[in-house]
Amino acid sequence: MKQKYLYYTVPLLGTIFCLWYIFAATCDGIYSDYVRLVNSYLPDVFDPGHFFVPDILTRIPVNYVARIINVTLFDYNIMFDRVLGVLALGLSGAAITAYCVRKKLSFGWFLVLMVVLFSLNKWEMLNNGSGFAHFLSFALFYWHYEVFDRVWNGSDRVCDRVCLIVIPFATTLLVAGPYCAIYSVTVLLSCVMLFFHQRKKREIWPVIYGLSALAPFLLYLWSNSYAVEDHAAPATVSLLTQLMDTPGFFVRFFVKSFSSMVIEGERAEEIFRTNGPFLFLGLLVIGFYLLALWYNWYYHLYEETILPVLLIISGGLNHVLIVLSRWIFLLENYGLSSRYALQFQTGILGIILTFALLFRKKRYRVGSAVKLVAGIACFVFLAGNCYTNYVEIKKAPHRLNAYEKRAEMALKFEELTDDELCANFEYRPSREDSGQKVRSALTILKENGYSVFREGNQ
Repeated sequence: MKQKYLYYTVPLLGTIFCLWYIFAATCDGIYSDYVRLVNSYLPDVFDPGHFFVPDILTRIPVNYVARIINVTLFDYNIMFDRVLGVLALGLSGAAITAYCVRKKLSFGWFLVLMVVLFSLNKWEMLNNGSGFAHFLSFALFYWHYEVFDRVWNGSDRVCDRVCLIVIPFATTLLVAGPYCAIYSVTVLLSCVMLFFHQRKKREIWPVIYGLSALAPFLLYLWSNSYAVEDHAAPATVSLLTQLMDTPGFFVRFFVKSFSSMVIEGERAEEIFRTNGPFLFLGLLVIGFYLLALWYNWYYHLYEETILPVLLIISGGLNHVLIVLSRWIFLLENYGLSSRYALQFQTGILGIILTFALLFRKKRYRVGSAVKLVAGIACFVFLAGNCYTNYVEIKKAPHRLNAYEKRAEMALKFEELTDDELCANFEYRPSREDSGQKVRSALTILKENGYSVFREGNQ
């Protein structure tokens, strides 16, 4: 029992660490996506016209609830959203911890998992509070996979079967937004695997679980069909045309995106001047993916537990998704962005869990080659993420200074030109109306006494 409490202390400490970071690196004040959110939903967050729109699912319904609470209780403080994101990351840690405790994984391997999960390689997502729902969605993903794993190996309870029916609806329709695509595909694949895994029992449960994931996903796709794409991408041709013209671009984009799980993209771009190191690290991580899948098959780990496989599949598919959805910006380093670490780290967790299971109480007679691969993987992921954390901690005061300067500019925005607002608030600088949109959002905040314009802040 004491050991169980020790395990759960680690994600708590990880959550505290990330909370410290956001308070050390940021402060209140809108920028980037918040300009659009303020113009779209404030000041009347209770306006039913905001809720009852055809593409409501793409806007993530849980955001409406959080926005109402933020405006009502905190006068729209951006730090509220950031804290929600960190707490949701802590819930992800709790879900992974529950699996590790149930599988009696060693504390050493567990620590490696937590270092990756709470790494500051996702600093951009942590700092941009508008993405808090994405942290919550991954917590729900991990919870679903953990429950599914209990059903897979026959240690489930009645409530677990109910959860597998209810979780996809709550996750897809209320929280996940565009992240539901890979989640839904992963769950559907898991149901197919469960059907064949339990084919001798001839149960209908796998079909029910699959339909429970498919139905909300189809509802999301229907809602998404009403959404209007609004991005400034330089690509003017179709995917197929671009692929035929520059196939190497797509290969480099894909491979280099894997390297960001070793050293965060911003750090890597400061160190590496050529494509070689990016491609080497990317291919190394891809190799870990393939070996982990092979080990799950070769050692029949999947017969006991399917969660590592689901995480590896989900992580790999997320890399594919980013290539397919972000190639339009024609930047092969786009996949290195910190904003995608939350998606990509899923596969890394699956790889580490695979090795942890193989070395559990020497249940599996693994050879020296497997031990060598496991050692290299641990060293690579730990060294890279620890280095990223070290650099990001050093940069925290500088990031805070930048946020504080932006907040000061917001207070005197009426004295600034549209060009100055465009240059400093990071809202779609390529758009001609960028500065006007920033001015409009700041005007709304000032008229209502929100954010940096709260009484006592000025």
